[in-house]
Amino acid sequence: MSEVKIEKHKPVAGGEVVPSRPLTEFFAPMRPLNRLFGLNPFAAMREFSDEMDRLFRTANPADAWAPRSDVQFCDGNLVVTAELPGLKKEDVKVEITDDALVIQGERKLEHKEDHEGYHRYERSYGKFYRSIPLPEGAKPDQATAELTEGVLKVTVPAAEVKKARQVPVQQPEEKKVAAA
Repeated sequence: MSEVKIEKHKPVAGGEVVPSRPLTEFFAPMRPLNRLFGLNPFAAMREFSDEMDRLFRTANPADAWAPRSDVQFCDGNLVVTAELPGLKKEDVKVEITDDALVIQGERKLEHKEDHEGYHRYERSYGKFYRSIPLPEGAKPDQATAELTEGVLKVTVPAAEVKKARQVPVQQPEEKKVAAA
């Protein structure tokens, strides 16, 4: 003889029958928030706020895209390199003023896949803006920019920066209080 599972059902208002479940099953979808129960109200609000910040921070990382960039002084030039994978020169705008170099642009990535039984379409968008101050003596009218294999390199001739002299940091000795 085979076994039969018997479930008890509780009637609710309106004559509807709902299967009874343990309380822990009811709260299963809220597991990340379970840690909020039993905390004082201020700690619970802090935890909730942190959880919301985490949620919105990772909601759409493409919106907060900031390309990696390096700024260095090399052979009398200020050289700025920025990693812009997948971008074309039409997607990037480089502007230079007497006191700043501005790199801005937008990436639009779209990926389509059509297979038997499903269709997949992914889109990712993100704008970026980077302003880099120029040193005194820079020659913005002689600046050059080139985009090669996803790496933007901007070169601005600049006057040689004078060698800086390091100043040692001293810590004053504690004053001894004379016993009177």
